[in-house]
Amino acid sequence: MANQVEPKLIEPLFQALQKERFVTIATIDHETGGPNVSAISWIYAPDESRIYFAVDNRSRIVQNIKNNPLVAVNLIANESTYSISGKAHVKVEKIEEVPLKLALVEIEINEVRDVMFYGSKISVEPKYEKTYDAQAAAKLDNQVMTALRNA
Repeated sequence: MANQVEPKLIEPLFQALQKERFVTIATIDHETGGPNVSAISWIYAPDESRIYFAVDNRSRIVQNIKNNPLVAVNLIANESTYSISGKAHVKVEKIEEVPLKLALVEIEINEVRDVMFYGSKISVEPKYEKTYDAQAAAKLDNQVMTALRNA
């Protein structure tokens, strides 16, 4: 059902965010003041009220959040599309357990809104695959997701 609004993640969304997955994140661009949308996959919900994600600490996402903490994550799950909005901040500038220069960002959720258009449902969720060395990708993904779970 479209346009339901919750103050935190509902159970199917919480479960969806227990593993790496494709989402987009919208921030306010620090230079233009307009919207900026990026795709990320290293995302994890430690509880129903917060989301962690990891990105390169030189990323435009990080610069944007430092300038304006308001963000929205677009999640396709539970046969629908959700906008998860809240305030973000850089929790860790560089995750020590990971060989890349990744920042750990925390979002404090304000609202979870079902934004799927009326009379429809998602029949197939987006899938992606890493295009570099599969073994190296799996090792890095495991390191990053472990760091997010232990944050």
